[in-house]
Amino acid sequence: MKCKYLIIGGLLLLALTAILAACSNPTTPPPTSPPPSPQPTQAPCPTAVACPTAAACPECPKPVVQDVPFEALWAASPHADAKAAAFTHWDTADPKEIPVACARCHSTPGFQDFTGADGSKPGVVDKPAPIGTVITCVACHNTATLALASAVFPSGEEIKDLGPEAVCMQCHQGRESKKSVDEAIKKVAVADEDTVSKDLPFTNIHYLAAAATLYGMQAKGGYEYDGKPYDVKNRHVSGYDTCVGCHNTHSLEVKVDSCKSCHTNVKSKDDLKNIRMNGSTKDYNGNGNTTEGIYFEIEGLQKLLLQAIQSYTKDVANTQIAYSPDAYPYFFIDTNGNGQVDKDEATAQNGYKAFTPRLLKAAYNYQVSIKDPGAFAHNAKYIIELLYDSIDNLNTKLSTPVDLTKASRIDAGHFAGSEMAFRDWDSAGEVPGRCARCHSATGLPQYLKEGVTISNPLSNGLSCSTCHDDLTKFTRRQVKDGKVQFPSGLVVSFGPDNEANLCIECHQGRESTTSVNKAVAGLQPDTISDKLGFLNIHFFAAGASLFGTEAKGAYEYTGQKYNGRNMHQSGFDTCLGCHDTHGLNVQVEKCGACHTTVKTVDDLKTIRMSTVDYNGNGDVKEGIAAEVATLQEKLYAAIQSFAKDKVKTPIVYSQADYPYFFTDTNGNGKADPDELKPDNGYKTWTPRLLEAAYNYQYSVKDPGVFAHNSKYILQISYDSIKDIGGSVQGLTRSEVK
Repeated sequence: MKCKYLIIGGLLLLALTAILAACSNPTTPPPTSPPPSPQPTQAPCPTAVACPTAAACPECPKPVVQDVPFEALWAASPHADAKAAAFTHWDTADPKEIPVACARCHSTPGFQDFTGADGSKPGVVDKPAPIGTVITCVACHNTATLALASAVFPSGEEIKDLGPEAVCMQCHQGRESKKSVDEAIKKVAVADEDTVSKDLPFTNIHYLAAAATLYGMQAKGGYEYDGKPYDVKNRHVSGYDTCVGCHNTHSLEVKVDSCKSCHTNVKSKDDLKNIRMNGSTKDYNGNGNTTEGIYFEIEGLQKLLLQAIQSYTKDVANTQIAYSPDAYPYFFIDTNGNGQVDKDEATAQNGYKAFTPRLLKAAYNYQVSIKDPGAFAHNAKYIIELLYDSIDNLNTKLSTPVDLTKASRIDAGHFAGSEMAFRDWDSAGEVPGRCARCHSATGLPQYLKEGVTISNPLSNGLSCSTCHDDLTKFTRRQVKDGKVQFPSGLVVSFGPDNEANLCIECHQGRESTTSVNKAVAGLQPDTISDKLGFLNIHFFAAGASLFGTEAKGAYEYTGQKYNGRNMHQSGFDTCLGCHDTHGLNVQVEKCGACHTTVKTVDDLKTIRMSTVDYNGNGDVKEGIAAEVATLQEKLYAAIQSFAKDKVKTPIVYSQADYPYFFTDTNGNGKADPDELKPDNGYKTWTPRLLEAAYNYQYSVKDPGVFAHNSKYILQISYDSIKDIGGSVQGLTRSEVK
């Protein structure tokens, strides 16, 4: 309804121009554009045309003022600030007009030109705009603007399927990108990244590029270093992940009252800086404070980056630099070397002119972070990644690198939005149904409600609403009846109301004894079959390990018995009993109550609760993790021997490279770089080899398997070694309970 009234108000303004013209002296030229304030409306003077002179014309009716909704809010906003540089910058220009390159966002006529609201071709500005205009009602409230549903960023990337925020994003996107920075560097064609060029000027993102920040890697507004992954759009929570969801559309102010419902400590706009979500458990700027607002983490990294930039200009560029956020062109020659921009240095003539490609990239990212003052809310993780990578890149050339040893770029696993677990589907634009349950923020809630998942939007990891069904009380979602079905088809549970059931909806792997048996059915154990391909348990199948044979996540050999759930100690036999809910780290201090020698995570590997020598090395005091590791090594050796001697095609393994098992082309037993290619993936599988390789991958892809269920994995490893022909002499198969 509000939009309806504003459109009516705009039409009334247009009608008014014609009405006043009918009752005015015909020698007086009509106004060139309607004023932005509310205007009177009146009926046309019925005898005006017939009057011989203006003096003889009867007095027209007094105008009736039409109230324009939200006019007061708009009038107090930056969009209406006629004295701001954003609208006065061209007042002294020659000619006095706003150029085509600027008119789109710095005038109402220019924006109407861009959107095609003035009847011109949309998507371009055809002509300069007159000075003296601000952003008025009719800039946004017209049929052409209201039809906008996408935005094309300076990088060339287009964001589609937008709502009302599409209007905001036409301007609040910046004017530069990684693409333009790379083009500027290519143009000067210097010898290397560290060669100074006087023809390489500073590239300025422009101002308040909130949309570029919000959409992260999808918009590519920051300088993203090659080979580095970055977060995409910050989705926050539904209803509060767009411009209009968080800002009043007329005053532009943040809707602070709406923030209070979840962020109960927020009373004012300044309090927003103190917000730190539970998904932000790392010390990003390395100052030791993991409770400060995310704003201050960014501020700390900004200081470190400026330090790195200034060190680089001293060590490499040989012309020292200083920065001012308030004076163009922002980076200046630090003539006195004091690290500050002094009054006599803040002149255009003293603008910095000794950029190298490496320096330009870092300086550009520094400006990106500074010129969006709301970046900490729009997409903090994207900005953190840009700042961290800029420092890291400069460090390669500094005599005294900036210390990043305590800083962090990557979040805890569930929130590591830049990592492959959430970035693998970027080229597709969505997470497919088969993966969305665990690799998108919205997939798990969908699965719990519907029992299935379909394609879901890309996300930067899980969000609060992934696991919590009420974001004011933060109650966790419940698994129906507390029963979780595993890939084997078996159903397990921590108990009907145990919240840890939520964890094992994902941490269960994707394969099982059942799927391996299905793959090898009807085939001879030692005969190569082109019907076979490697089956990957997937990653971090801790739930499958914990429940052992009750879930049958590993391949269990026919005729053998295996342990079920590892009960451990009451209170320490579920995911949430041992792991921090958000940081995911093991709560080591709790372990120390019983295991008195445990002080760190590494100390967990020294724990041993059995006197049996499973690996046959004579040491019954080493941690059970060492026993598990020895059997893993023996299993891998047995796999390689079988592939070489029986299959006649040597095999190698790489934990970090898909599809993990490769043909050992040179037969040296090592995974060489030229062998780690998908097209060299191992293809000469026999059922026996596949079963053993599956179990090896199973044990490796759960790095905490020694704690989750050491007896189960020892049984699995022992049986795999024996079945594939490896020696089990001296080994002891773990006891079955």
